[in-house]
Amino acid sequence: PSETDEALPRGSPEDGQEEAALKMMQGREDSKLRRVQFRPCIDLRGGKVTQIVGATLKDNEKGGTEAVTNFESKKGAAYFAQMYKKDRLKGGHVIMLGPGNEEAALEALRAYPGGLHVGGGITPENAQKYLDAGASHVIVTSYVFKNGEIKLDKLKELVDTVGKERLVLDLSCRRLMKGGASKGFYVVTDRWQKFTNYEINEENIMMLAKYCSEFLVHGVDKEGKRSGIETELVSFLGSVSPIPVTYAGGIRSLQDVQIVSDIGNGRVDFTIGSALDIFGGDLPYKDVVEKYGPDEEEEEEVEGTANRNVASGATSQTCTTCASSIGIPCTLI
Repeated sequence: PSETDEALPRGSPEDGQEEAALKMMQGREDSKLRRVQFRPCIDLRGGKVTQIVGATLKDNEKGGTEAVTNFESKKGAAYFAQMYKKDRLKGGHVIMLGPGNEEAALEALRAYPGGLHVGGGITPENAQKYLDAGASHVIVTSYVFKNGEIKLDKLKELVDTVGKERLVLDLSCRRLMKGGASKGFYVVTDRWQKFTNYEINEENIMMLAKYCSEFLVHGVDKEGKRSGIETELVSFLGSVSPIPVTYAGGIRSLQDVQIVSDIGNGRVDFTIGSALDIFGGDLPYKDVVEKYGPDEEEEEEVEGTANRNVASGATSQTCTTCASSIGIPCTLI
């Protein structure tokens, strides 16, 4: 719908899924005490690392995109990927904002194999190419949201192609307003300009969690503005999401990160773009890494589990991310 149309929530859970939903809910209490993690980003437009004001991104008549740009780096995508690898930051995302970014994205993935997710124009036809280049996960929005509705057949096709464990759903959203009143947050597609009829509500979150391993949620109206976070959205995600979720949009300080941690119940990870000094802002990247980078105790626990499994002769499907980061397989999936 447009901002003046009524929007009808869609996406009720399928029959017979109540037990699965309950199992996903059981881990919520245990996760409240975890330390939130910094998930870095590499946003690409025209093949260059850039930071934009999200709500201004749109297609132009020349077949490219245009947007209000906060920052454009002279360094390539691989430079930032190598930085994140050096600092052991996992689960960051490479986002291709329009055409002309494929090679830059592939360079970043090859520079940090197993350490980055990639999104922007991902389909069942090209997903494996990015996974083979080193992506740990692929991120998808527009392929599964068509004509304002979610297409479960397309979502299931992606799951069949790459596996639920390597699929991240991007639920980037904007607040739908009508008559000066908020009607809630709705997923937006097509450079974040088109509203779908898919509301970010508990029913829909629980349904989608059956098909992916993580959510990435941009608060689009805050993206690139350094104006603070979408507190209502973060609080909601922290209270209902049964799988990992990363929030992006508006973070400008470590105080904002603390707010994400507090109101998200320690369950919502975060990314920072324009506010970081590496992207032209004034928030020191090193300070964020120092406070919200790798959790040493958690890494030791993962490595210890993997070593015990190897010693005992346990066999399992290899976790691609862990195998690439510590050199041995684990049984955490």
